[in-house]
Amino acid sequence: MLENCKILKNECIGESYNRVVFSAPGICPKVKPGQFVHVQIANLREKILRRPFSICDVGKKGELTVIYKVVGEGTAVLATLPAETECSIMGPQGIPFSIPAKNEIPVIVAGGYGSAATYILAKNSPVPGKILMGARTSADLLLTDEFRKTGFEVLLATEDGSAGEKGYVTKLLETIIANPPSGNIRYYGCGPHGMLMSMGKMLVQNGLDGELSIDHLMCCGIGACYACVVKVKDETRIDGWRYARTCKEGPVFSAKNIFHD
Repeated sequence: MLENCKILKNECIGESYNRVVFSAPGICPKVKPGQFVHVQIANLREKILRRPFSICDVGKKGELTVIYKVVGEGTAVLATLPAETECSIMGPQGIPFSIPAKNEIPVIVAGGYGSAATYILAKNSPVPGKILMGARTSADLLLTDEFRKTGFEVLLATEDGSAGEKGYVTKLLETIIANPPSGNIRYYGCGPHGMLMSMGKMLVQNGLDGELSIDHLMCCGIGACYACVVKVKDETRIDGWRYARTCKEGPVFSAKNIFHD
């Protein structure tokens, strides 16, 4: 659906990260973990394309929270917008994560601001699990305290060793796979494309599956332009794969269905 949403709060929460909260009472009740919204940023009229943002959280009164990093013109303009500014928002969009069952332990692997995109999943999990959070430096780790408040165990990895284990977050995943917690485990991933491809291969090679939120650049956000495609397995094709639109057929895919060259 389309909704004109006023900004309630737009604040800096780190060196390069901001949190914006919209009033979106029409969209919020429909949101499921892993979905995104497509935002027409006010004061950016010469740029007609909307910007996709993962949904971090929704409130009971229709508050929709997005955490974003200032990386280009669109997010730079968004960071300047004050409260009461109105933006047109389309959403919620995309295939969501599956909520774990009551007898499943969720293990979330989040790289960078993939932690923001999976926070609502942790909040909606019937039982707490583990989140393996990775980033370049400690300054890029987001929502660690918020995840702990949900009951999740937070395990950290940074490339420079400034917090947690030094190295990639997939090292933490290797440890979990080798020494899994007792019970049924459900794996989830969200983060940079390279991390997700490594995670997918790791799960499949160990006879496991998981749900991966593929982070891809999007244009139309409704499946019309085919600019955000990713390779998925397709046994009906001669070469065994086809292109799937991350905005329409994703962003969440089964690790077993992702095609690896």
